[in-house]
Parts: sequence; C-alpha cells; structure tokens
Amino acid sequence: MIKIFTVDAFTDTPFKGNPAAVCIPDHEISDSQMQSIAFEMNLSETAFLTVRNDCFGLRWFTPKAEVELCGHATLASAHILWQENIIPDSQEAVFHTMYKGILKALKNGNEITLDFPANIPSPSDGNEILLKALNVNPVNVFVTDNHYLIELNSETELRNVNPDFSLLKTFPKYGTILTCRSDDQEIDFVSRFFAPAKGVDEDPVTGSAHCVLAPYWSDKLGKNKMNAYQASERGGKLTVEFSGDRVLISGSAVTVTKGELFLS
Repeated sequence: MIKIFTVDAFTDTPFKGNPAAVCIPDHEISDSQMQSIAFEMNLSETAFLTVRNDCFGLRWFTPKAEVELCGHATLASAHILWQENIIPDSQEAVFHTMYKGILKALKNGNEITLDFPANIPSPSDGNEILLKALNVNPVNVFVTDNHYLIELNSETELRNVNPDFSLLKTFPKYGTILTCRSDDQEIDFVSRFFAPAKGVDEDPVTGSAHCVLAPYWSDKLGKNKMNAYQASERGGKLTVEFSGDRVLISGSAVTVTKGELFLS
C-alpha cells in the first residue's frame, strides 16, 4: 500500500499555491515506479518519503524526471508528517536527500520553515537566444548551475511575459527565473519560474528558485528577511531569509486529498 496525499503549498487556501503529491510507501518501490506515479499524478512534483528511524528519505519527481531539489514538495511532505502525527508538532522534520544532503523543516504555528542551501547567482553577459525566447529587455542577467535569473523593469512586464517554451526547452540550464521589485509595498519582490525541460512549463510557486532569489535580492535591497510573491496563475506567498550559506523559506500548506495508491 502507498498512502498518497495532495497538498497545496505556499498557501492557506485550497486550490491556490503549488500542488504537490506526497507518497509514503510501506515497502520499497523502484525508481521507474516512482517516475510512473509522478507521471500519473501529473503535478509539477511528486515527493516520495521513506521512514528511516527518526528521519526520512526524500526524493522528488516531475512527470518527466527526478529533480535535485524541490521546495514546495518538501514543505508539503513536512506538512503531512505533522498532520498525520508521524512526528509530533514540536519535532523538527529531517530529510536525507540524494543531491542536497540533509534538509530540515520546522513547524511555526500555521507556517512551516524550510532550511535550504543558498544558491548564489553570478553575473552573466546575457544570452540573445534566451532573451528572444522570453521577448524581454532585462535589467540584469545572472546564472547558477541550473538556472537563468533575469531581472525585469516592472511587475507589469513580468506578468505579461509569454515564453517560447519549445525554445526554452533547448537551453543547457533547465530553469528560468524572472523577477522584479513588487508594486505592493508589503512585498519585496515577485517572480515567475519556467522549467519546460523538466516537464513543467510554468511552476506555480517554486521554493528552490527562492534559494537563488533570496541572496540576489538581499544584496540589492540590503536586507536579509523579505516577503516574496510568485506571480503564476495560482500565485503563492513566501517569506525568505538569507543567512550565510542557507536560505530559510516559510509558508503555509493545506491538504486537499488523501487516499491509497494501488500499483497492481
């Protein structure tokens, strides 16, 4: 039997934020089965939790591929651990991951705080084909190991971008982050995130992208703690805090379905 949940992350309202599936198998399943389940769920991420004494193994799959890091599905997984009384509210959730080592989550009232590695971007000369795919005139272009980070002039410009996903899919870095200062005085910056090469044209709310955005905006704004909004169709709110080589990402989550998955 595989317990399965769908959770809307980075929101306290059902059908907003970013939906993730959380699977807790009672037996070992193969990588190909995990990928098939993620394809079946057809969400941006499906998380797989395995119990390891006082900690948990955690992996994430899009409908097309395994990914190295996923914020919203980690938040969803921690939410389920507390909701289902697998661990008490006072206990920190500790996850062992294949690519990013140990990740932690802490319950703070109605919010969950993730402790993730910072991913500090570096300036880039830009990429004419990338900018053509987005049809934008950027303020800055930065890069990380797997991302392009493009700052735009206004929130209106950011919201109006309609990417050429077939062209974006061909680039060596799978993730494209658009960002700008917010028009809302209570929000420091807004963003959008595209990853068509991973089977996700636009992700609703992307925790891992904020591992890049937090150090970027911390340097620009001269502050460590910031309020962020991801301007997708569903939308989502986050609080981020840049601290040395770590980023603390906080948000809410709500469960929308609970059931059992049958493999045969």
